[in-house]
Amino acid sequence: MSRRELVLSEIGYRPLWKLRAAAVTTPSALPLDTPVNLPKLQVTTAVSPIQPQPISEALDNSVQAPAPPYENPVTATPITDWDDLQQQINACQQCQLAGTRTNIVVGRGNQKARLLLIGEAPGEQEDRHGLPFVGKAGQLLENMLAAAGIDSEREVYICNLLKCRPPGNRNPAPDEISKCSHFLQWQIDAVQPELIVAVGRFAAQSLLQEQASLSSLRGKLHQYGRYPVLVSFHPAYLLRSPGEKAKAWQDWCRVRQLLNQK
Repeated sequence: MSRRELVLSEIGYRPLWKLRAAAVTTPSALPLDTPVNLPKLQVTTAVSPIQPQPISEALDNSVQAPAPPYENPVTATPITDWDDLQQQINACQQCQLAGTRTNIVVGRGNQKARLLLIGEAPGEQEDRHGLPFVGKAGQLLENMLAAAGIDSEREVYICNLLKCRPPGNRNPAPDEISKCSHFLQWQIDAVQPELIVAVGRFAAQSLLQEQASLSSLRGKLHQYGRYPVLVSFHPAYLLRSPGEKAKAWQDWCRVRQLLNQK
């Protein structure tokens, strides 16, 4: 089985048939946290059920969200550049998370990326390393990006709604999201992505100012200000619910499709 087939097996897609002479390797041969270094791959209709849709048509049919609701709090100093962003987040004491964090988690990736991924909050490993989406969830995300032919180093910037870990990985509180929102808004406008992907329910609902379920938000092209937005599952959820990986693969095929049409 090729590297590509191994990753597709991991995320729930396997060939419907094989030649009798072909050796069969079960998906269990590739643990979820096994690093996979893949060549640049092109998504084909053989593994994706999604039919191409012109980007102009997709945007015309997008679900329009309000203009960006985030505004800098009165006490915030204007952010001048990425170094200043790092310093301001490090000095921030606006909520209780400043007293329980180990490290701030600003983001990682290309600061002028085509694709911006937004999660909800750092977890234990992110808090320890000061980087978003590390550990098993981060490896699964990297594998899905690679299988979809998306270069995570050149094409992607990754950040979270919150820049500090909520104790015990609890859900972000509304006031914590609000007090961190001007940092996220600055990142969005600094990156100026062609497409945003909100991963997880909290990220999607907060960004789009929606209370709808994740399942109802998926599969639609939303709009955050002037930025098109897709919604998908958080990779940590996929580790707990592997049966949803096939749906996530559909989302990432759609992402690649829209980027290809830009």
